[in-house]
Amino acid sequence: MGKKTFHTGEGPSQRQLRVGELIRRTLSDILNRGDIHDPELNRMSITVGEVRCSPDLKVATAYVMPLMGSVPVTDAIAALARNKAELRHRIGAGMTLKYTPDLRFRPDETFDRLDETRRLFADPSVQRDLAGDEPAEDDSE
Repeated sequence: MGKKTFHTGEGPSQRQLRVGELIRRTLSDILNRGDIHDPELNRMSITVGEVRCSPDLKVATAYVMPLMGSVPVTDAIAALARNKAELRHRIGAGMTLKYTPDLRFRPDETFDRLDETRRLFADPSVQRDLAGDEPAEDDSE
């Protein structure tokens, strides 16, 4: 019989990561093919950046963003939430989990953080620190 081990680390377990990635791919495929019976949602081009699962795998939070700002992110999340039951059903058909996780949708702020990081790196004081242009102090006296 297998040895029972429990994940006690700070981050998500390997299983949470694996299931989250499987849900992300499946959800992306469903949205890309336009399989949902909502014409408004099918007109939107939505990117699924990441899916995080709860430790018990009963809740999956999908971080989404409309592609190229085609529609406001709040409209995209509202359309996804309206069709969450159908999305959950289609995701469950392609997975072999005991329970299909409940879906939640949040805006993907990765691109905003990336812009902020670029802005910080462009700051002249940060550039000076990175280049190491400051004179070295002489320790010999």
